[in-house]
Amino acid sequence: MRETDVPNDAQLRFTVGPTRPPPGPEVTVTVDGAVHTARAGEPLLDVINRAQIELAQVCYHPQLGPIQTCDTCAVEIDGALGRACGTPVRAGLVVRTQTNAARAAQRDAYDRLIANHDLYCTVCDNNNGNCTVHNTLGVLRLEHQTRPFQPKGYPKDDTNPFYRYDPDQCILCGRCVEACQNVQVNETLTINWEAEQPRVLWDGGKPIGESSCVSCGHCVTVCPCNALMETGMLGEAGLFTGIPLPVWDAAIDVVKGVEGSTGLRPIMNVSEIESAARDGYVQKTKTVCTYCGVGCSFDVWTHDRQLLKVEPGQGHANGISTCVKGKFGWEYVNSPDRLTSPLIREGGRFQEATWDEALDLVARRLADVRAAHGPDALAFVASSKATNEEAFLVQKFARQVIGTNNVDNCSRYCQSPATAGLVGTVGIGGDSGTIHDIEQASMVITIGSNAAESHPVLAARVKRAQKLGRTRLVVFDIREHELARRADTFIRPRPGTDFVWLSAVSRFIVDQGLQDRAFLNDRVNGLEEYLESLSPYTLEYAEQETGIPALTLEAFARDLAAQRSVCILWAMGVTQQCGGSDTSAAISNLLLLTGNYGRTGTGAYPLRGHNNVQGASDMGAMPDQVSGYQKVTDPLTVQRHQREWGVTLRPERGLDNTQMVDAAIDGQLRALWLTGEEMSLTDSNANHLEQGYEALEFFVVQDLYFTNTARYADVVLPATPSLEKEGTFTSTERRIQRLYQVMAPLKGSRPDWQIYTAVANRMGASWTYTHPAEIMAEIARLTPFYAGVTYDRLAGYRSLCWPVAEDGTDTPLLYRDRFHFPDGRARLHPAAYQPRRNAPDAEYDLHLNSGRMLEHFHEGNMTFRVHGIAGKAPDAFVEVSPELAAERGVQSGQWVRLVSPNGAVRLRAHVTGRVHGHELYVPMNARHATDAVNRLTGSGGDTITNTPAYKDTSVRMEVLHDVGENPLPPTNHRYGHPTPQGGVEVERKWARPDYVFPGGPLPMHGDSLNARSDALGTDD
Repeated sequence: MRETDVPNDAQLRFTVGPTRPPPGPEVTVTVDGAVHTARAGEPLLDVINRAQIELAQVCYHPQLGPIQTCDTCAVEIDGALGRACGTPVRAGLVVRTQTNAARAAQRDAYDRLIANHDLYCTVCDNNNGNCTVHNTLGVLRLEHQTRPFQPKGYPKDDTNPFYRYDPDQCILCGRCVEACQNVQVNETLTINWEAEQPRVLWDGGKPIGESSCVSCGHCVTVCPCNALMETGMLGEAGLFTGIPLPVWDAAIDVVKGVEGSTGLRPIMNVSEIESAARDGYVQKTKTVCTYCGVGCSFDVWTHDRQLLKVEPGQGHANGISTCVKGKFGWEYVNSPDRLTSPLIREGGRFQEATWDEALDLVARRLADVRAAHGPDALAFVASSKATNEEAFLVQKFARQVIGTNNVDNCSRYCQSPATAGLVGTVGIGGDSGTIHDIEQASMVITIGSNAAESHPVLAARVKRAQKLGRTRLVVFDIREHELARRADTFIRPRPGTDFVWLSAVSRFIVDQGLQDRAFLNDRVNGLEEYLESLSPYTLEYAEQETGIPALTLEAFARDLAAQRSVCILWAMGVTQQCGGSDTSAAISNLLLLTGNYGRTGTGAYPLRGHNNVQGASDMGAMPDQVSGYQKVTDPLTVQRHQREWGVTLRPERGLDNTQMVDAAIDGQLRALWLTGEEMSLTDSNANHLEQGYEALEFFVVQDLYFTNTARYADVVLPATPSLEKEGTFTSTERRIQRLYQVMAPLKGSRPDWQIYTAVANRMGASWTYTHPAEIMAEIARLTPFYAGVTYDRLAGYRSLCWPVAEDGTDTPLLYRDRFHFPDGRARLHPAAYQPRRNAPDAEYDLHLNSGRMLEHFHEGNMTFRVHGIAGKAPDAFVEVSPELAAERGVQSGQWVRLVSPNGAVRLRAHVTGRVHGHELYVPMNARHATDAVNRLTGSGGDTITNTPAYKDTSVRMEVLHDVGENPLPPTNHRYGHPTPQGGVEVERKWARPDYVFPGGPLPMHGDSLNARSDALGTDD
């Protein structure tokens, strides 16, 4: 089976469907005799809903906009029937929602809908109080269904491991199609309106499990009934839903038979009683996703420890959106591999121990090492998966209890160079705005970022903005991932040369007078020195070094300079290079030259990889800074911590992650406490890392499972995942959000904050924390950026973007008035190119790239324990280009050995056009430690931050005789054939010969939201 490319650029250019109109001037309209304020152009239905006027609306969803398929929102508008969802507001509208004609039309429309739907609410898995079809029956007070249900003749589709589609329950509202086409923009779902019996199609009619569906869950989330249901809910959610199928069918027949004599209302009353009863045993708890740094939040539905479903809707970053991991990737929490008892190494073997035994041993051994070798013989690594409060305690333990600055977190492996580049130019090392700003940009540039797989929900916003014609997308990358294929312009530089083309474009913009002179004069320092440093970087030199034609760079530069607002997104393709910090500064320089800071739709966005890698750094888990990026040498910071902690911060910089390994091998570091990181697989040069672990006198690993890293430990402590504790995470937007305890900690495990507190107190501290809120209060006292952060201000779905003033005012968009320097002015960073050091040569002739893939997260410790995900991507592999495969005689499924100066791995090949020429790509995730890509990567790194240069790796490929199955099974979405269209394309439904608008024909008005050309690309 050949892998199919995402549709090309030409296929993506079409007129889009329903979307929200731009907010117009304030006007007044009259609804049911009352005058209401509205915005010209907004959907009339929004005005009615704000006025809390009860009106049926099955297909409408506030995050999807008008779809206009159900007709249940029919009202009288200036004396004529029309759809409230599809009518844009204009001044002076007179609307009546409850006239006889309107009520008759609403009921007739609903009756037509449920002719497609078998009503059996009492025994339905979806009878949860949030079923729109059920609730609309109550709104309309229907007593009888006049059009009998007719089965469509299609079987249920349960070929996806996470959800199923039942055509006989589908009302053809099109919500799922709109969500797939124009929110997620995977463009898998359509409706075949011209068929005798229309239904929702995946890739034009493929089984779901063989389609391009990425299991993001949007369709299931927005489905207004039980046509699309999570498999975790089936037979599990209700009082009667687990009964055997023959009994189920008989119960439905009984219910349907009663309707003729009693009407629907008594039956609905029974179902509502059953639905209310579910509240007693189905818990709905808000949490924040524990995968990437986007910061999606949602409710988790559980029964005891059973996970029923994830329900997004209110999250600031995501709304209804999720990816496959956030929606369906939680099975790892109940994995039988979970640690349930501390383990102590005795005589070369691990023995179970009590918590008191383990904690006493940890405290005693840490104290012994400190007494014998001093505090700097110990080091601590905080987890980017743990909460802010827990990361804060890790660095507090290191500095207050032990007295060392040897503390770090996994941002050292990915985003530290971006932080350094931004701190040096604009003063704050985080995203300068939010996802809202990215959506509003007229141009989005991504550099070395596979956001569609690493940050799927954020990438969906970029794809949507581009599809709706609002944003131009330009992608610089060495690999043709999804965003590259969708881009308006895709440019492929040579590996490690981004700094050169960035500097050349910057010079060209200045040479041509295209810079924002007013912005530079008013808000930026260092222009002359910076321009002098740019002198070598001509477009001709850039072409020679990067392989990008000078004319291509010139066209890009002119296009960029002409844009009203530009956002640049980048990730590990930039930061995991020898010059990652300088390249990040070059990105910021380019934004400064063009005035793209401090306004909506502008700014720098280094996309954070882990759910709380931003927070771990915010909390001071760094060798030279405490919380809020306060230097340990700053007198005011030292004074503040002296008052709070009773100790004087030491001014010496501590060891970072990479230095800790070398220090252990050299005998300088004797003890290490590692929390929630699989460093043996994720740190560069894994073989070297293992030498460091073996050299330690005492090693504590704190994790959910007995990981590969835990094999080297002396004590293993069982921790808890995010669903089993409370706290806060900080996303890539600098957005602080609360997570609540969904279920009690698995028996025998403990939250990290409790473990650190217990050891600290055994070593003489007096930590009295009883809840993470108390830790956050301390963080706020010590951290100006978090001064106004409280749990009350973060209650529920409320969130704050730091810096947060004491009064709770937060800062979603930075640099509106000043940059974060004493004089308020930004600083251009002089150019300094650091070429890669390990370019391919005669012996190691192939360049090795690595990164994430959509299905898995990082090394896969969590996602390989989710059966549905592991089935889609079961193991590690290497992507080989078609041209290299032809040159070396490689086919998909063939085993190859990759060899570098640092190690070797044996993997199956996957031949794909995503890679080009002599480039190879290996995902980070590996089921077995022996296959981890970081056995190939070396120890070199960024000269400023010591971040390993993972992307600066060359290998040779030895083709082996063994040939197996393709490492990507045929059910993987990458083989699918998406079917892009503008949305539901409701006009095709209206054109059917059997369609009549309830109450009579409805002319297609020129001001319908579906026909408004000025609505394109103006999503709210």
